[in-house]
Amino acid sequence: MDDSQIRQALLDILRRIAPEVEPGTLLPDAKLRDQVDLDSMDFLNLVVGLHERLGIDIPEADYARLTTPDAITAYLKAKLG
Repeated sequence: MDDSQIRQALLDILRRIAPEVEPGTLLPDAKLRDQVDLDSMDFLNLVVGLHERLGIDIPEADYARLTTPDAITAYLKAKLG
């Protein structure tokens, strides 16, 4: 799976959680939670959605690494191998 496919999965899940999100307005290197105004439950739903869609276990200890769209993409790509 390449970066664009991972990014598309992330955007699809974000749109389910926060339908008001405009994918073209997301900055790849800015904190996602600030850009989309995700609360802790929304963030957890994002993590669960990524797990379900990509089959990747994301331990709670790694949540702090999931900060920006680029960081999330890089993390998921590494986990996918």
